Amino acid sequence: MQIWMTLILAVQLLTAIAMIGLVLIQHGKGADMGASFGSGASGSLFGATGSANFLSRSTAVCATIFFVCTLALAYMASGGRSGEAAAPSSVLDRPATAASAPATGAIPGAIPGAIPGSIPATPAPAQQAPASAPAIPSK
Repeated sequence: MQIWMTLILAVQLLTAIAMIGLVLIQHGKGADMGASFGSGASGSLFGATGSANFLSRSTAVCATIFFVCTLALAYMASGGRSGEAAAPSSVLDRPATAASAPATGAIPGAIPGAIPGSIPATPAPAQQAPASAPAIPSK
């Protein structure tokens, strides 16, 4: 199975590179306007109209091969499970009972839920008012 995945991945990479090259070679829609004024862009390897047809079909074939390879790799990566209910394979799908169990290396006497290294919440010493306020002399 690993050989098939490697082979399909290599084909996918080659078609991706070929598709990038084919898209970069193609002329834009405004390229014909510049050729009509004598810029010399009309002279190509495939002729005046043959390049658009050949390049666009080649790009479509490369895109089709790329998408088929992508679907095949996704199917193989899922292990062939297409819709059947399988055992949960993600940490998020597992029940939370294992996560809520106390750790085996817990520090004895530690406050559960306290942040390690934080200052414990102790009440501040109360400010006591003087027993009798000094009298302010009046004039």
